Amino acid sequence: MTSVQMSAKDEMVEQFLDCASRGDLAKVSTMISHSSQLLNESGRQGWTALMLAARNGHFDVVKALLLNGCNKDLVNKSGQTAHGIAKFWGHRHIARFLASSGDVAHHGILPSNKLTDIETYFSREYLNRMSDKRTDSEWLSAKQSSSETVFIVFHNLDPFVTAEPEDIRPKLKLYRFGRDSVKEVLHQSDTMVIFLGVEKQECSPSSPGSNEDGLIAWFALNTKKNPTESLKVTGSDSFFLSGPMPRLLMLNEDEAGIVAQARSVLAWHSRYSFCPTCGGKTKVDEGGYKRTCLTEGCRSLHGIHNTCYPRVDPVVIMLVLHPDGNQCLLGRKKAFPPGMFSCLAGFIEPGETIENAVRREVLEESGVTVGPVQYVSCQPWPMPSSLMIGCFAVAMSTDIKVDEIEIEDARWFTRQEVTDALVKGNQAVFFMPPRQAIAHYLVKHWIGINANL
Repeated sequence: MTSVQMSAKDEMVEQFLDCASRGDLAKVSTMISHSSQLLNESGRQGWTALMLAARNGHFDVVKALLLNGCNKDLVNKSGQTAHGIAKFWGHRHIARFLASSGDVAHHGILPSNKLTDIETYFSREYLNRMSDKRTDSEWLSAKQSSSETVFIVFHNLDPFVTAEPEDIRPKLKLYRFGRDSVKEVLHQSDTMVIFLGVEKQECSPSSPGSNEDGLIAWFALNTKKNPTESLKVTGSDSFFLSGPMPRLLMLNEDEAGIVAQARSVLAWHSRYSFCPTCGGKTKVDEGGYKRTCLTEGCRSLHGIHNTCYPRVDPVVIMLVLHPDGNQCLLGRKKAFPPGMFSCLAGFIEPGETIENAVRREVLEESGVTVGPVQYVSCQPWPMPSSLMIGCFAVAMSTDIKVDEIEIEDARWFTRQEVTDALVKGNQAVFFMPPRQAIAHYLVKHWIGINANL
C-alpha cells in the first residue's frame, strides 16, 4: 500500500516538474492550488520546478512559483540555484528577477517592510539616560545628595512599588523615594547604586545665572538584605513586588521601561562581581555601567572588553507563517500554564545572524524549515537581561516534529483560532501570553495586517 502511495506521489511530482519545464502556467497553478507541497519537490539530479522554468526561460511560471512560496535558494546536485541556472542559459530577465525578488515571493504572506516604530511593553523611555554624565563623578555625587533626586529601591531585584486603586484591579507604580528616605540604605555595604538618567524636559531646565542644572536625576538601589525597616515610607499599600513573572507585567506602561533598564543592570552586577578575565576583585565605575578590575596587569584593563560592561542577550522570537498565509505555528513549553501556546524563541549564537538564528531555532524545535525572515519589532526583557527580537518567518515545509526538550507541542493554528484566542482568552481552543509580551503583539500584528486577505 505504501509503495503504491509513493508511486502516485512520484508521478504527481514528475507531472508538476514537466509542466514547469514546458511553461504550462495554467497547469502549474492548478496543481499548486491542490498541493503546495509540490513547490519545493525535486526530481532527478535535484532539479526543482523553479530551476526547470528558469532553465527554459518561462518567466511567468518562475514568477508564479515564487509568489506561491517556492524556495529560490535550493540547490541541485551540481550546486546550482535557479538564479545561477537562468544566468548560465542567458535568461537575464529571469536572473535579475530572482536576484532582486527577495521577499516579493511572499507578497500577501509577509507584510510590507515599511513598518513604523512600534512601542512594546518595557520599551518606553521615560528617562533621558544622559550617558555622557556617567564618567562625571562630581556631578553624580551632587545628584545623589540633591533633594530633587528620585531613588527607586530593589531587594534581590524585586522593585518596591505602591498600589493605586483602580476600578478593576490595583495599578502598580514604582515608589519614588527622596534622598532622606533612603539615606540609611545608601550607606549599607551590600547596596548597589546605579544612575538611570534624568527626567525628560521639553525646554532648557536651568534659569539664567543659576548654578543648578535643574535636571531631576534617577538612581536605582539594590540590596541583598531586606531594607524595609531602613526605608522611610509614607502610605500603607507599598511592598516589594516579588517574583518577576508575571508580576512585573502589572506595572504601568510609563515605568515598565525604567524597571527594564534598572533590573537588567542590577542583575549584571549581582552575577559579575568578580573579573571574568582573571577572577580578581572589581570596582563599580561610570554610574554603574562598568566594572573595572583591581588586579594590576589584567588584560581587561587594556582596550575595550565586553566583559567590563552590562550584558544583553539577544533572543529571536518568531511567528512562523504557513505557506498558505492563513495559519501560523505556535508551540508550548512544559512550564507553560495548561492551554497556553506562544511563538517559538531561542538565543542567538555567536557568529549567527538574526535570520539564521530564526531558521535554526524553528528547525530544532519544530522540524519546520523556514525561508524568508522579516524583522518586526523588539522588546527589552529584564529576566534577567534579554532583548527579544521579534520576526515573521515563512515556512517552506509544514510537517511538525517537536524536539520534546525545548517544547512539548507545536501546532498550526488558523487565523480564526488565533483571533478567538486574542478575543476570548481562556475560553478559546488555546490562549496566548498576555498583551505585554511581544509574542502577543506579533500575533495581533499579523492578524491586523492580514485582516483583508
